[in-house]
Amino acid sequence: MSWFFFSVYGAAGRLAAPALRRMLARRLARGKEIAERLAERYGKTALPRPAGRLIWVHAASVGETMSVLPVIAALAAQCEVLLTTGTVTSARLAAERLPAAARHQFVPLDVPGWIAEFLKHWRPDCAVFVESELWPEMLRQIDSRGIPRLLINARMSARSTARWQYLIRFAGILLYGFRWIHVQSPADAERFRTLGAGGVLQWGNLKFAAPMLPVDEAALAALRAAISGPVWLAASTHRGEEEIVVAAHQLLAPEFPALVTIIVPRHPERGAEFSFPRRSLGQAPVGGEIYIADTLGELGLFYRLCPFAFVGGSLVPHGGQNIIEPARLGRPVITGPHLENFTEAAAILRSCDALVEVTDAASLAAAVRHRLKDPNAAAQAGAAGANAFDGLEDLPAKISALILETAL
Repeated sequence: MSWFFFSVYGAAGRLAAPALRRMLARRLARGKEIAERLAERYGKTALPRPAGRLIWVHAASVGETMSVLPVIAALAAQCEVLLTTGTVTSARLAAERLPAAARHQFVPLDVPGWIAEFLKHWRPDCAVFVESELWPEMLRQIDSRGIPRLLINARMSARSTARWQYLIRFAGILLYGFRWIHVQSPADAERFRTLGAGGVLQWGNLKFAAPMLPVDEAALAALRAAISGPVWLAASTHRGEEEIVVAAHQLLAPEFPALVTIIVPRHPERGAEFSFPRRSLGQAPVGGEIYIADTLGELGLFYRLCPFAFVGGSLVPHGGQNIIEPARLGRPVITGPHLENFTEAAAILRSCDALVEVTDAASLAAAVRHRLKDPNAAAQAGAAGANAFDGLEDLPAKISALILETAL
Protein backbone atom coordinates (compact mmCIF):
# COMPACT_ATOMS: atom_id res chain seq x y z
CA MET A 1 0.00 0.00 0.00
CA SER A 2 2.83 2.46 0.84
CA TRP A 3 4.45 1.69 -2.55
CA PHE A 4 1.16 2.55 -4.28
CA PHE A 5 0.74 5.80 -2.32
CA PHE A 6 4.23 7.06 -3.11
CA SER A 7 3.99 5.95 -6.75
CA VAL A 8 0.78 7.92 -7.26
CA TYR A 9 2.14 10.93 -5.37
CA GLY A 10 5.41 10.90 -7.31
CA ALA A 11 3.61 10.64 -10.64
CA ALA A 12 1.39 13.56 -9.68
CA GLY A 13 4.51 15.58 -8.79
CA ARG A 14 6.09 14.92 -12.18
CA LEU A 15 2.88 15.91 -13.96
CA ALA A 16 2.61 19.06 -11.87
CA ALA A 17 6.18 20.22 -12.59
CA PRO A 18 5.25 22.60 -15.47
CA ALA A 19 2.50 24.18 -13.38
CA LEU A 20 4.89 24.52 -10.45
CA ARG A 21 7.40 26.31 -12.68
CA ARG A 22 4.68 28.79 -13.65
CA MET A 23 3.75 29.19 -10.00
CA LEU A 24 7.35 30.01 -9.11
CA ALA A 25 7.46 32.56 -11.94
CA ARG A 26 4.37 34.25 -10.49
CA ARG A 27 5.96 34.25 -7.03
CA LEU A 28 9.11 35.78 -8.53
CA ALA A 29 7.04 38.58 -10.07
CA ARG A 30 5.52 39.29 -6.64
CA GLY A 31 8.92 39.41 -4.93
CA LYS A 32 8.41 36.09 -3.12
CA GLU A 33 11.37 34.41 -4.86
CA ILE A 34 14.89 35.62 -5.71
CA ALA A 35 15.69 35.50 -9.43
CA GLU A 36 19.33 34.45 -9.14
CA ARG A 37 18.38 31.67 -6.72
CA LEU A 38 15.29 30.31 -8.45
CA ALA A 39 17.20 27.20 -9.59
CA GLU A 40 17.44 26.13 -5.95
CA ARG A 41 13.70 25.47 -6.02
CA TYR A 42 14.48 22.85 -8.69
CA GLY A 43 17.10 21.19 -6.49
CA LYS A 44 20.12 22.87 -8.10
CA THR A 45 22.83 24.91 -6.37
CA ALA A 46 26.17 26.54 -7.11
CA LEU A 47 27.37 25.83 -3.56
CA PRO A 48 29.83 22.95 -3.20
CA ARG A 49 29.14 20.11 -0.80
CA PRO A 50 31.63 20.56 2.07
CA ALA A 51 33.84 17.68 3.14
CA GLY A 52 32.96 15.75 6.25
CA ARG A 53 29.74 15.20 8.14
CA LEU A 54 26.80 17.35 6.99
CA ILE A 55 23.55 17.83 8.90
CA TRP A 56 20.61 19.11 6.87
CA VAL A 57 18.03 21.17 8.79
CA HIS A 58 14.76 22.24 7.16
CA ALA A 59 12.70 25.11 8.61
CA ALA A 60 9.72 26.40 6.67
CA SER A 61 9.89 30.13 7.43
CA VAL A 62 11.11 32.82 9.82
CA GLY A 63 9.48 31.52 13.00
CA GLU A 64 10.87 28.02 12.62
CA THR A 65 14.27 29.40 11.61
CA MET A 66 14.45 31.61 14.69
CA SER A 67 13.63 28.69 16.98
CA VAL A 68 16.25 26.38 15.47
CA LEU A 69 19.14 28.87 15.22
CA PRO A 70 20.56 27.90 18.65
CA VAL A 71 20.53 24.22 17.61
CA ILE A 72 22.31 25.09 14.36
CA ALA A 73 24.91 27.07 16.31
CA ALA A 74 25.54 24.07 18.56
CA LEU A 75 25.79 21.73 15.55
CA ALA A 76 28.06 24.07 13.60
CA ALA A 77 30.65 23.85 16.36
CA GLN A 78 31.09 20.17 15.49
CA CYS A 79 30.08 19.66 11.84
CA GLU A 80 28.86 21.30 8.65
CA VAL A 81 25.21 22.38 8.49
CA LEU A 82 22.84 23.03 5.59
CA LEU A 83 19.69 25.02 6.35
CA THR A 84 16.80 25.02 3.86
CA THR A 85 13.80 27.32 4.07
CA GLY A 86 11.01 28.34 1.73
CA THR A 87 10.67 32.13 2.05
CA VAL A 88 12.66 35.20 1.08
CA THR A 89 12.44 36.64 4.59
CA SER A 90 13.86 33.47 6.13
CA ALA A 91 16.71 33.53 3.59
CA ARG A 92 17.56 37.07 4.64
CA LEU A 93 17.47 36.05 8.27
CA ALA A 94 19.78 33.12 7.50
CA ALA A 95 22.23 35.43 5.75
CA GLU A 96 22.41 37.57 8.89
CA ARG A 97 22.37 34.93 11.61
CA LEU A 98 23.88 31.64 10.40
CA PRO A 99 27.31 30.68 11.80
CA ALA A 100 30.28 30.28 9.47
CA ALA A 101 29.99 26.48 9.28
CA ALA A 102 26.40 26.69 7.99
CA ARG A 103 24.98 27.64 4.63
CA HIS A 104 21.49 28.26 3.28
CA GLN A 105 19.60 27.00 0.24
CA PHE A 106 15.95 27.33 -0.71
CA VAL A 107 14.15 24.02 -0.32
CA PRO A 108 13.26 22.32 -3.61
CA LEU A 109 9.61 21.70 -4.36
CA ASP A 110 8.40 18.14 -3.85
CA VAL A 111 8.96 16.89 -7.41
CA PRO A 112 10.87 13.57 -7.71
CA GLY A 113 13.61 14.81 -10.04
CA TRP A 114 14.14 18.03 -8.11
CA ILE A 115 14.43 16.23 -4.77
CA ALA A 116 16.79 13.66 -6.31
CA GLU A 117 19.06 16.42 -7.65
CA PHE A 118 19.15 18.08 -4.24
CA LEU A 119 19.95 14.90 -2.30
CA LYS A 120 22.50 13.67 -4.85
CA HIS A 121 24.46 16.90 -4.47
CA TRP A 122 24.32 17.40 -0.69
CA ARG A 123 24.36 13.75 0.54
CA PRO A 124 23.38 14.71 4.10
CA ASP A 125 24.29 12.43 6.97
CA CYS A 126 21.06 13.31 8.78
CA ALA A 127 17.85 15.21 7.92
CA VAL A 128 16.18 17.34 10.59
CA PHE A 129 12.72 18.83 10.09
CA VAL A 130 11.44 21.65 12.29
CA GLU A 131 7.83 21.77 13.53
CA SER A 132 5.42 20.44 10.93
CA GLU A 133 6.35 20.88 7.24
CA LEU A 134 6.60 17.35 5.80
CA TRP A 135 6.69 16.42 2.10
CA PRO A 136 5.99 12.80 1.09
CA GLU A 137 8.36 12.53 -1.88
CA MET A 138 11.16 14.17 0.07
CA LEU A 139 10.68 11.72 2.94
CA ARG A 140 10.52 8.76 0.55
CA GLN A 141 13.82 9.65 -1.10
CA ILE A 142 15.48 10.35 2.25
CA ASP A 143 14.48 6.89 3.42
CA SER A 144 15.51 5.22 0.16
CA ARG A 145 19.04 6.61 0.66
CA GLY A 146 19.22 5.41 4.25
CA ILE A 147 19.46 8.93 5.66
CA PRO A 148 18.22 9.04 9.28
CA ARG A 149 15.61 11.71 9.92
CA LEU A 150 14.32 13.54 13.00
CA LEU A 151 11.42 15.91 13.64
CA ILE A 152 12.14 18.57 16.26
CA ASN A 153 9.92 21.09 18.03
CA ALA A 154 7.04 19.29 16.38
CA ARG A 155 3.49 20.44 16.81
CA MET A 156 0.19 18.90 15.79
CA SER A 157 -3.09 20.78 16.18
CA ALA A 158 -6.29 19.02 17.16
CA ARG A 159 -7.71 19.89 13.74
CA SER A 160 -4.74 18.36 11.90
CA THR A 161 -4.95 15.24 14.05
CA ALA A 162 -8.63 14.83 13.20
CA ARG A 163 -7.88 15.20 9.47
CA TRP A 164 -5.05 12.67 9.62
CA GLN A 165 -7.33 10.20 11.40
CA TYR A 166 -9.14 9.77 8.08
CA LEU A 167 -5.80 8.91 6.47
CA ILE A 168 -4.28 7.08 9.41
CA ARG A 169 -2.32 4.62 7.26
CA PHE A 170 -0.68 7.41 5.26
CA ALA A 171 0.02 9.38 8.44
CA GLY A 172 1.87 6.33 9.70
CA ILE A 173 3.88 6.14 6.48
CA LEU A 174 5.07 9.75 6.95
CA LEU A 175 5.76 9.50 10.68
CA TYR A 176 7.14 5.97 10.99
CA GLY A 177 10.50 6.83 9.47
CA PHE A 178 11.45 9.43 12.09
CA ARG A 179 14.01 8.07 14.54
CA TRP A 180 12.93 10.67 17.08
CA ILE A 181 10.09 13.19 17.29
CA HIS A 182 10.77 15.97 19.79
CA VAL A 183 7.49 17.76 20.55
CA GLN A 184 6.61 21.18 21.90
CA SER A 185 4.07 20.11 24.54
CA PRO A 186 2.38 17.12 26.21
CA ALA A 187 -0.71 17.71 24.04
CA ASP A 188 1.43 17.47 20.90
CA ALA A 189 2.98 14.26 22.21
CA GLU A 190 -0.43 12.68 22.69
CA ARG A 191 -1.57 13.66 19.20
CA PHE A 192 1.52 12.21 17.55
CA ARG A 193 1.14 8.99 19.50
CA THR A 194 -2.52 8.84 18.46
CA LEU A 195 -1.32 8.76 14.85
CA GLY A 196 1.06 5.89 15.59
CA ALA A 197 4.32 7.82 16.00
CA GLY A 198 7.10 6.34 18.09
CA GLY A 199 10.24 7.83 19.63
CA VAL A 200 8.32 10.84 20.98
CA LEU A 201 10.37 13.09 23.30
CA GLN A 202 8.90 15.73 25.63
CA TRP A 203 11.87 17.97 26.40
CA GLY A 204 10.20 21.37 26.13
CA ASN A 205 9.53 23.96 23.46
CA LEU A 206 12.57 25.27 21.58
CA LYS A 207 10.81 28.59 21.12
CA PHE A 208 10.99 29.04 24.88
CA ALA A 209 14.78 28.70 24.60
CA ALA A 210 15.29 30.92 21.54
CA PRO A 211 17.84 33.74 21.89
CA MET A 212 16.56 37.23 22.60
CA LEU A 213 15.80 39.21 19.47
CA PRO A 214 18.77 41.46 18.62
CA VAL A 215 18.75 45.24 18.87
CA ASP A 216 20.79 48.13 17.52
CA GLU A 217 21.32 50.24 20.64
CA ALA A 218 22.02 53.40 18.65
CA ALA A 219 18.77 53.01 16.71
CA LEU A 220 16.90 52.41 19.95
CA ALA A 221 18.34 55.56 21.51
CA ALA A 222 17.39 57.57 18.42
CA LEU A 223 13.79 56.36 18.50
CA ARG A 224 13.48 57.04 22.22
CA ALA A 225 14.71 60.58 21.62
CA ALA A 226 12.21 61.04 18.77
CA ILE A 227 9.16 59.84 20.74
CA SER A 228 8.30 61.99 23.76
CA GLY A 229 4.77 60.73 24.39
CA PRO A 230 3.16 57.34 24.97
CA VAL A 231 3.88 54.57 22.48
CA TRP A 232 2.64 51.05 21.85
CA LEU A 233 3.30 48.35 19.27
CA ALA A 234 1.23 46.19 16.93
CA ALA A 235 3.70 43.51 15.81
CA SER A 236 3.61 40.92 13.02
CA THR A 237 0.23 42.08 11.77
CA HIS A 238 -1.62 40.46 8.89
CA ARG A 239 -3.94 41.93 6.31
CA GLY A 240 -7.24 42.71 8.02
CA GLU A 241 -5.63 43.48 11.37
CA GLU A 242 -4.07 46.85 10.58
CA GLU A 243 -7.53 48.37 10.07
CA ILE A 244 -8.45 47.27 13.60
CA VAL A 245 -5.23 48.74 15.00
CA VAL A 246 -5.84 52.04 13.19
CA ALA A 247 -9.41 52.18 14.55
CA ALA A 248 -8.10 51.52 18.07
CA HIS A 249 -5.59 54.35 17.67
CA GLN A 250 -8.39 56.69 16.65
CA LEU A 251 -10.44 55.69 19.70
CA LEU A 252 -7.46 56.43 21.96
CA ALA A 253 -6.39 59.70 20.30
CA PRO A 254 -8.72 62.07 22.24
CA GLU A 255 -7.38 60.74 25.56
CA PHE A 256 -3.75 60.40 24.42
CA PRO A 257 -3.20 63.09 21.75
CA ALA A 258 0.57 62.43 21.51
CA LEU A 259 0.15 58.67 21.21
CA VAL A 260 2.39 56.90 18.68
CA THR A 261 1.08 53.57 17.40
CA ILE A 262 3.80 51.53 15.67
CA ILE A 263 2.70 48.83 13.23
CA VAL A 264 5.20 46.17 12.14
CA PRO A 265 3.59 44.21 9.27
CA ARG A 266 4.34 40.48 9.28
CA HIS A 267 5.51 40.90 5.67
CA PRO A 268 7.62 44.08 5.38
CA GLU A 269 6.94 44.42 1.64
CA ARG A 270 3.36 45.37 2.54
CA GLY A 271 4.60 48.69 3.87
CA ALA A 272 3.80 50.32 0.55
CA GLU A 273 0.11 49.61 1.18
CA PHE A 274 -0.01 52.28 3.92
CA SER A 275 -0.09 56.07 3.70
CA PHE A 276 1.50 56.63 7.13
CA PRO A 277 5.18 57.50 7.73
CA ARG A 278 7.37 54.47 6.98
CA ARG A 279 10.70 53.43 8.42
CA SER A 280 11.84 51.89 5.13
CA LEU A 281 11.70 55.39 3.61
CA GLY A 282 13.84 56.86 6.39
CA GLN A 283 10.89 58.69 7.93
CA ALA A 284 10.65 59.18 11.71
CA PRO A 285 7.65 58.65 13.99
CA VAL A 286 5.58 61.73 14.84
CA GLY A 287 3.58 62.25 18.03
CA GLY A 288 -0.11 61.53 17.57
CA GLU A 289 0.42 59.50 14.39
CA ILE A 290 0.69 55.90 13.26
CA TYR A 291 4.13 54.72 12.15
CA ILE A 292 4.83 51.77 9.83
CA ALA A 293 8.01 49.87 10.70
CA ASP A 294 8.36 47.98 7.43
CA THR A 295 11.96 46.81 7.79
CA LEU A 296 13.38 43.34 8.31
CA GLY A 297 15.12 42.19 11.47
CA GLU A 298 14.18 45.09 13.73
CA LEU A 299 11.37 43.58 15.77
CA GLY A 300 13.70 43.34 18.79
CA LEU A 301 14.21 47.10 18.51
CA PHE A 302 10.49 47.87 18.66
CA TYR A 303 9.74 45.38 21.44
CA ARG A 304 12.36 47.17 23.57
CA LEU A 305 11.04 50.60 22.59
CA CYS A 306 7.43 49.87 23.59
CA PRO A 307 6.26 48.83 27.09
CA PHE A 308 3.78 46.25 25.72
CA ALA A 309 2.66 44.88 22.36
CA PHE A 310 -0.25 43.50 20.42
CA VAL A 311 0.94 40.45 18.46
CA GLY A 312 -0.82 39.78 15.18
CA GLY A 313 -1.97 36.74 13.27
CA SER A 314 -4.45 36.43 16.12
CA LEU A 315 -7.37 38.68 15.17
CA VAL A 316 -7.58 36.76 11.89
CA PRO A 317 -7.72 32.93 11.73
CA HIS A 318 -3.97 32.46 11.24
CA GLY A 319 -3.13 30.86 14.57
CA GLY A 320 -1.05 33.68 16.00
CA GLN A 321 2.50 34.91 15.57
CA ASN A 322 5.27 34.44 18.14
CA ILE A 323 4.06 35.71 21.53
CA ILE A 324 7.14 34.28 23.27
CA GLU A 325 9.57 36.83 21.77
CA PRO A 326 8.04 39.89 23.48
CA ALA A 327 7.33 37.93 26.66
CA ARG A 328 10.98 36.94 27.07
CA LEU A 329 11.86 40.64 26.76
CA GLY A 330 9.52 41.44 29.64
CA ARG A 331 6.71 42.82 27.52
CA PRO A 332 3.10 41.87 28.35
CA VAL A 333 1.13 40.82 25.31
CA ILE A 334 -2.25 41.62 23.78
CA THR A 335 -3.65 39.21 21.20
CA GLY A 336 -6.78 38.23 19.38
CA PRO A 337 -8.56 34.91 20.01
CA HIS A 338 -6.68 32.88 17.36
CA LEU A 339 -3.69 31.42 19.19
CA GLU A 340 -3.75 27.84 17.94
CA ASN A 341 -0.02 27.94 17.14
CA PHE A 342 0.89 29.04 20.68
CA THR A 343 -1.63 27.41 23.01
CA GLU A 344 0.95 26.35 25.61
CA ALA A 345 2.70 29.73 25.65
CA ALA A 346 -0.65 31.53 25.84
CA ALA A 347 -1.69 29.46 28.86
CA ILE A 348 1.59 30.28 30.62
CA LEU A 349 1.20 34.02 29.97
CA ARG A 350 -2.46 34.07 31.02
CA SER A 351 -1.49 32.49 34.33
CA CYS A 352 0.74 35.46 35.21
CA ASP A 353 -1.48 38.24 33.82
CA ALA A 354 0.95 38.84 30.95
CA LEU A 355 -1.60 38.19 28.18
CA VAL A 356 -4.88 39.93 27.40
CA GLU A 357 -7.15 38.74 24.59
CA VAL A 358 -9.29 41.11 22.51
CA THR A 359 -11.72 40.71 19.64
CA ASP A 360 -12.17 44.09 17.94
CA ALA A 361 -11.05 47.72 17.86
CA ALA A 362 -13.00 48.69 20.99
CA SER A 363 -11.59 45.90 23.15
CA LEU A 364 -8.09 46.48 21.74
CA ALA A 365 -8.32 50.18 22.61
CA ALA A 366 -9.51 49.26 26.11
CA ALA A 367 -6.56 46.90 26.63
CA VAL A 368 -4.07 49.51 25.39
CA ARG A 369 -5.67 52.16 27.60
CA HIS A 370 -5.34 49.89 30.64
CA ARG A 371 -1.65 49.25 30.03
CA LEU A 372 -0.89 52.92 29.31
CA LYS A 373 -2.63 54.12 32.47
CA ASP A 374 -0.90 51.63 34.77
CA PRO A 375 2.70 51.25 33.56
CA ASN A 376 3.85 49.72 36.85
CA ALA A 377 1.32 46.89 36.56
CA ALA A 378 2.36 46.38 32.93
CA ALA A 379 6.02 46.14 33.94
CA GLN A 380 5.21 43.65 36.71
CA ALA A 381 3.16 41.49 34.35
CA GLY A 382 5.95 41.62 31.78
CA ALA A 383 8.54 40.54 34.34
CA ALA A 384 6.34 37.64 35.45
CA GLY A 385 5.93 36.53 31.84
CA ALA A 386 9.67 36.65 31.23
CA ASN A 387 10.39 34.57 34.33
CA ALA A 388 7.86 31.95 33.22
CA PHE A 389 10.03 30.98 30.25
CA ASP A 390 13.26 30.48 32.19
CA GLY A 391 14.87 27.06 32.62
CA LEU A 392 15.31 25.74 29.07
CA GLU A 393 18.73 27.22 28.32
CA ASP A 394 20.30 23.76 27.80
CA LEU A 395 17.64 22.49 25.37
CA PRO A 396 19.41 23.47 22.10
CA ALA A 397 22.59 21.66 23.16
CA LYS A 398 20.56 18.60 24.21
CA ILE A 399 18.81 18.43 20.85
CA SER A 400 22.07 19.01 18.99
CA ALA A 401 23.63 16.05 20.83
CA LEU A 402 20.68 13.86 19.85
CA ILE A 403 21.05 14.84 16.19
CA LEU A 404 24.77 14.14 16.13
CA GLU A 405 24.26 10.77 17.82
CA THR A 406 21.61 9.86 15.24
CA ALA A 407 23.89 10.89 12.38
CA LEU A 408 26.67 8.48 13.38
